[in-house]
Amino acid sequence: MRWLTWLLRLIFPPRASTQTWMFLTFALFVGMAVAGVGLYVVFIVGAQIKEAARDTHIDQANQVARLVEQSSSDSSRALLVADVSDLTGLHIIVASEGVVQWNEKPDDFESARAWMQEPGVQALEPGDDYFRTARTANGDRVVFVAVARPGSGFVVGVEQEERPLLTVARNMQLTLVLGMIMAFLMALVGSWIASDRITKPLSAIRRSAEHVTEGELDAVIRVDTRSAEIQDLAKNLDRMTESYREKIDELERLTRLQSEFIGNVSHEVRNPIFAISGYLEALGSPKLGDAMRRRYAAKGLLNLERLSNLFNDLIEIARLEYREDLIKPSEFDLGDLVEEVGEMLRPKADEKGLNLIVANPPTMVRADRNRIRQVFINLIENAIAYSDEGTVRCRFRRRLDKIRIEVVDTGRGIGEDHLARIFERFYRVDPDRSRKSGGTGLGLSIVKQILQAHGETIRVESTLGRGTRFWFELPFVEEVAEVEAMA
Repeated sequence: MRWLTWLLRLIFPPRASTQTWMFLTFALFVGMAVAGVGLYVVFIVGAQIKEAARDTHIDQANQVARLVEQSSSDSSRALLVADVSDLTGLHIIVASEGVVQWNEKPDDFESARAWMQEPGVQALEPGDDYFRTARTANGDRVVFVAVARPGSGFVVGVEQEERPLLTVARNMQLTLVLGMIMAFLMALVGSWIASDRITKPLSAIRRSAEHVTEGELDAVIRVDTRSAEIQDLAKNLDRMTESYREKIDELERLTRLQSEFIGNVSHEVRNPIFAISGYLEALGSPKLGDAMRRRYAAKGLLNLERLSNLFNDLIEIARLEYREDLIKPSEFDLGDLVEEVGEMLRPKADEKGLNLIVANPPTMVRADRNRIRQVFINLIENAIAYSDEGTVRCRFRRRLDKIRIEVVDTGRGIGEDHLARIFERFYRVDPDRSRKSGGTGLGLSIVKQILQAHGETIRVESTLGRGTRFWFELPFVEEVAEVEAMA
């Protein structure tokens, strides 16, 4: 059993290339089929052909023997043998009690007398037969049959050339065996070529997978094949690699943002806490006057409010990012909402001497009213905070099936190097001014999150010294639809 196991491991190694495995598998099954058919043709069919030929020649010899037995004398028997031989082309010889009668034929046949002297013929018992084939000097195949007649005691021998039909059958048998061998060899060559056409693209895909494992995600899989499955596999792997690359880039970006976010949060939280701690410590001093005590208490409360606003904004951003169901669209009048926000923020604008304009015609939109209210508060409050004089205006107009809303101010403007980052968390164009006003640096980030949850985008353009314009769009609702809804 050990040598058998060794042989199997040698023929079918535990690890080999796909091409080798395909070739060996194909060779095994095709070889078994060819070997089985070949053995059947050589042994079974060959034996059947030989047996059929033997039976045919023996029947023929028996027929000749019956004719010979019907003759009444040796002379008539000799004449019959001659006539049958001339008519059929057979070389017939008859032996009876040591007397041999034959027909003289050309030397195309082997000597019948020599055949009759064969030990097998001499040993024939009545009713037995003898069959043999041989080749002549010129390569022709001849057949000799001898039968011993039980009634007359004659031994009749018949020599003739092999029948053409048997020759054709034997040649077909040989041709079939050679054809199967050639088919097997061609099948092996074809299997090697086919497996090569399969394994080369697989090798290319394997190398690409190795590159991906090593972190090289920019390589494109190129395969030279007409196989649809392998082409689809290569395309899907390319798309998968591209997806991985995008996800890795996104993870790296999120990691950077997370690091920045943690740093900004710790910085933003630390400052109010330190300030509150300092004011509380100062309030504990017995030498502090009432006026200073009230002043420090007010500043402590201001920092506490700033800290509370910071945590509220962080919670709001987290809720917007992870809870899509927080957006509950409904139909409402955008003009009323802007008027409401304007009335709330007008005192701040009046305090700075700014002209706040929020008058707009009634316009129906579909969105989450509370969230859009928060957007207007942040945008208008931001415009007031960064404008020292002039006007802050909120206006909107219809564009096809959308309403474009704009918040425009005549403030100090934003530099181009800041525009790409103003929606980032904790990013401030003027850090000192925003911290003095109690801002958290999260207002525009919240605006962006709310509009993204609505499927919209916030945009901005600004010129230093001339002002800033923010705009976004909301779905417009026809007044007819509004009437039907109210009905």
